[in-house]
Amino acid sequence: MQAHNRSCDMGPSLTYLTCLLESLLDWLELDNLEDYLNYLEYLMWVFTPLIIVFILPFIFVLFFYLSILFLHVYKRKNELKEAYSNCIWDGARKTLATLWDGHAAIWHGYEIYGLEKIPENGPALIVYYHGALPVDYYYFVSRVILLKGRTCHSVGDHFLFQIPGFKPLLELFNVIHGPKEECVKALKNGHLLAISPGGVREALFSDESYVIMWGNRTGFAQVAMDAQVSIIPMFTQNVREGFRSLGCLRIFRWLYEKYKIPLVPVYGGFPVKFRTYLGDPIQYDPNITASELAEKTKCALQSLIDQHQKIPGNIFRALLERFHRRAKED
Repeated sequence: MQAHNRSCDMGPSLTYLTCLLESLLDWLELDNLEDYLNYLEYLMWVFTPLIIVFILPFIFVLFFYLSILFLHVYKRKNELKEAYSNCIWDGARKTLATLWDGHAAIWHGYEIYGLEKIPENGPALIVYYHGALPVDYYYFVSRVILLKGRTCHSVGDHFLFQIPGFKPLLELFNVIHGPKEECVKALKNGHLLAISPGGVREALFSDESYVIMWGNRTGFAQVAMDAQVSIIPMFTQNVREGFRSLGCLRIFRWLYEKYKIPLVPVYGGFPVKFRTYLGDPIQYDPNITASELAEKTKCALQSLIDQHQKIPGNIFRALLERFHRRAKED
């Protein structure tokens, strides 16, 4: 190495760039440029899959913004029609629902079981397990719009309303952030309402073991009792194999618990099989407390997980399930 450095200093025919390259090759203990290229090929082979799994979630975010762009174009085109119709946005809602439902069918072979448990008219509270990215819920909402002709109101986390450009999409699909009075109002007005009690915490810090992370939350149960409506539990098979988070790293959990900052990297976007299962409605019972109703709902959701999800979840197995007509777990 010392001899090589002297040749760099003394040889006027060697350019600085050539010398630098040769020094790098010596440092990597590679004898020639072919070894160097083989080394680069190895690095690309190792890191390209990692790069891809972190890029795919951004493609879904891009799909959101394309949906928002469509809404802006739709609004401009129908400004005059809106003055003469109260249902002008139904067309936009059904168009986006069709696009998302097509994506669900192509990318995840999406299926839904128990849709008949959603009432044709009248209210119900849908309680679901929250994946790292709840794309399964978006697929569910789209399917309800197309097959039931109903719009499902949703309770979203506060940070959703801070994302630039998301306001038109949230308004179109009736996403609210509470409080409980607004939730009760939506149900008393005859709407479907969906909520995930685990919210962002469950999305980011649950894992392939599918642990329900509700803590002591009973607000959703109180909403159901105040509105005197039934609760329908919902779970999507393989939702955590489609997208996973790095919530296992303590620094991200600490940031969220202390500052409520949901900065946890999400990776995936794998075309695994998604099947959404709706459980039997839990009927309104004035003789139980909100805590008891919350526990009853949690047990019903856990039963769906136990019945339809192999624990721990496995991405490769979930991919293979794309080729099965129905995978009902023992």
